[in-house]
Amino acid sequence: MQTLRDLPALRAALDAIRSDGNPLALVPTMGALHDGHMALVEEARRHAKHVVVSIFVNPRQFGPNEDLDAYPRREAKDAQMLQAAGVDILWVPSVDVMYPAGFATTVSVSGVSEGLDGAARPGHFDGVATVVIKLLNQVRPDVALFGEKDYQQLAVIRRMVADLDMDLRIVGVPTQRAEDGLALSSRNAYLSEEERREALALPRALGEAKRQMEKGGTVEAAIAKAIAMLAAHGFDPIDYVTLCDAATLEPMTVLDRPARLLGAAKIGRTRLIDNIAVDPA
Repeated sequence: MQTLRDLPALRAALDAIRSDGNPLALVPTMGALHDGHMALVEEARRHAKHVVVSIFVNPRQFGPNEDLDAYPRREAKDAQMLQAAGVDILWVPSVDVMYPAGFATTVSVSGVSEGLDGAARPGHFDGVATVVIKLLNQVRPDVALFGEKDYQQLAVIRRMVADLDMDLRIVGVPTQRAEDGLALSSRNAYLSEEERREALALPRALGEAKRQMEKGGTVEAAIAKAIAMLAAHGFDPIDYVTLCDAATLEPMTVLDRPARLLGAAKIGRTRLIDNIAVDPA
């Protein structure tokens, strides 16, 4: 595995890899890798012979009161995991490489970015879209893989790629979970032992709401019960628990088409997100 930090070296390495004519996959990450990330790498291997993984903690998607400085960074361990998985290139640009002096461009995707985390974290998805389009242009993959845990992010990226006529496939990979059901996240490392136990209320509340809705219960009642369950387990604030159209993320009050139930809330100092598919009878 080559670990590269500047664009000329990256481009030279990519040209060499592409010389065999085989497809190339990109897995963008912010590091602090866990089994969820490695599932993306494993899925990438099913789509392409060559795999590039990027690690870049993107300052443009963090708000002024968010955890940029505290976000876990452990490049050496991440590199060991990726090398063992057979990754071809680890792309680790610095902030100066990604956003050099004079950088003045922001990519904004309206519609799918405007509710949910777009409302709770203003500017977040502009930062996501900007860094992702840069990574896609730098690596020029045939396929790029993103986890469904960040479901709104996946929807934003799919919309951007379609709107800009970009010649690649975006593949969503199902959320990877711990044995007890908590969605894997680098931010789980922030949780105390007690918070980690209470955090299970998030997937359980979403799961119970899904069961109620799919049995014919009202969306409003199911969501109200989920919010009450989160509050009872110490989540505060609860940013949202919302049923949305699975494709457009438009809010839904009646389960009459494939949907996604999404939730975001903070426990202690850690903000967790999760989502689950909900289908009409």
